[in-house]
Parts: sequence; structure tokens; C-alpha cells
Amino acid sequence: MAPERNGTGEDPGAFVELADPAMVVVTAAVGDERSGCLAGFHTQCSIDPPRYAVMLSKSNHTYQTARRADLLGVNLLDADQTDIAELFGSHTADDGVDKFDHCRVASWEQRVPLIEGAAAWIVGEIVERLDVGDHVLHVLAPLRVKTSETGGGPLRFAAISSLDPGHPA
Repeated sequence: MAPERNGTGEDPGAFVELADPAMVVVTAAVGDERSGCLAGFHTQCSIDPPRYAVMLSKSNHTYQTARRADLLGVNLLDADQTDIAELFGSHTADDGVDKFDHCRVASWEQRVPLIEGAAAWIVGEIVERLDVGDHVLHVLAPLRVKTSETGGGPLRFAAISSLDPGHPA
């Protein structure tokens, strides 16, 4: 988050640190091209109809793939999956890295790669895109959802806040 100040002199990033969001890997595929990135900007955004939102940085390779995709996968990481967070958060396909060669893909649900061992995932149809600044919000209509027991709960931002990002925001 930009170090912009509000009326109290606090950095808005302090709120994010307190909220400590769960981390997800967003995955997309178009033809033979597949892409994925670590994201902390995601949330349920409607109950009826059910909708889930994820935001992708415009500087990210996954965003470029998602622009042409109809579907996205949102993989909720388990607390012990810091290696997956580092893989998808610190490396970029722009440098020729195929992150999926370095992890196990559980399935290709609806043509979307899903991370093996993820605590849960959603595959959703992209029903709307909204430019929100340096990110684009993708609203998903869930097509399939899978949940499982998490050993230590979801991986939180605080656990990986020291990662060097593959791209600036």
C-alpha cells in the first residue's frame, strides 16, 4: 500500500497489518499459457447472487493472462505453505519462470490450474472487471468450490510480509 497519509497521520498499511489477510494464489490459463500469483486483496462481495472478488496488479504477468481468461482459480493457502507463497509471490513468469513446474498442480478444474494441498479453492467465471488504480478487481461467479481441513489455519500476510515481490505494485 502506498505510504499516503490520512488525517490522523497514520499509514493505511497499519490497518492492513492489523487485518492480517489470508493469502491466496490466483491462477489463470488461456490455451497453453498458465499463470499464477500471490494475492492478499480478495473477499466475498455478494451473497445473492454469490460473488467473490480478487484484485490483480496491472504489472503482474497473471493479470495479463487474466485479461484474456474467462475463469480464475483462487487457492487459499494453508499456514504451512510458505514455500508456495514464496514461489508465487517472489518469482515472475516475465523472467521465464514457470511456477507450475516447481509445485504440484492438483487438477485442472474447468481449465484452471489448482495448487495441490491448498486449504480451499474457488473456480469462478469472471463476470466483471473494474479498474481500481494499480490493480484490477475481478468479480467471480463461483462455479466450483472445494474446502478441506487446514492444519494451522490459512497462511496470513504477517507470515510472509518479508518476501521480496516479483513486481512492484
